[in-house]
Amino acid sequence: MLVNNEIAYEIEHAPAYASLRLHLNTDQTVLVESGGMAAMDSWIKMKSKVKGGLMKGLGRMLGGESLFLSEFTAAEKAGDLYISPGVPGDIQHYYLNGNGLMVQSSGFVASSPTVEIDTKFQGFKGFFSGESLFLLKTTGTGDIWFSSYGAIVEIPVVGDYVVDTGYIVAFEDTLNYSVEMLGGLSFKGLRTGILGGEGLVCRFRGEGRLWIQSRKLTTLINFLNPFRPTKSN
Repeated sequence: MLVNNEIAYEIEHAPAYASLRLHLNTDQTVLVESGGMAAMDSWIKMKSKVKGGLMKGLGRMLGGESLFLSEFTAAEKAGDLYISPGVPGDIQHYYLNGNGLMVQSSGFVASSPTVEIDTKFQGFKGFFSGESLFLLKTTGTGDIWFSSYGAIVEIPVVGDYVVDTGYIVAFEDTLNYSVEMLGGLSFKGLRTGILGGEGLVCRFRGEGRLWIQSRKLTTLINFLNPFRPTKSN
C-alpha cells in the first residue's frame, strides 16, 4: 500500500486488468467516476454529486465522463474501497501540486476532492484526429488516478515528440501540442499514412511528462467488427 501525500492506495492486477484499492482514513473522502466502485467496507458512505456545478458537469459529459461523480467517505472508521475501470488495462497515479494534467476523455478514475475536473475544447483538430473534441483538464492539489486500454508507458519529453492520437492517455500541461498528418499535410503524406496504416499524430513540444497506452481500442474494434453476428434477411 503506497501513501502519497493524501490517500493510501495500491494498484493491483496491472497492467492487463488493473484495479485500484484505496485505503481511506476516518472522515477521508475520495471522488470516483460514476459506476467505478467494485466493492467496499460497509461503513463507507456514498453519495452522488455534480462537482463544480451543473455547467462543469455537462462539460464532463461532453468529454466522455458521467454528469455525476460518486463521493465516498469513511464516516466511522478507516476502510478500503475497490475501484475497477470499465475497460481492461492499466491505472496510473499522479499527484497534482498546483500544476495541471490533461487526461483523455473517459480516462478519469478517481481523485481527491480538492482536485478540479474540467473540460478543454480541442477545436476541430480533435475531430479530424478521430478522437474526442474534449480533453479533461485537472488542476488543484491532490491525488488523481487515470486509466487506459492496455499498459501505460511514461515518456519524459524534452523538445519535440510525436504520438499517434489514439495512444495518448495523459500529459502535463507544460507541454504544447498540435495535431498533424504523419509525413506532412500533403497528398504524399496522406498516401504514406494510408499505405503505412498510420493517420494523424500529435506533436508535443516543450518539457514535461507524457503517458501513452500500449494498445489502441479502435484497432481492436476494427479487428472484431467482421465477427459481429448479423441479422439474416
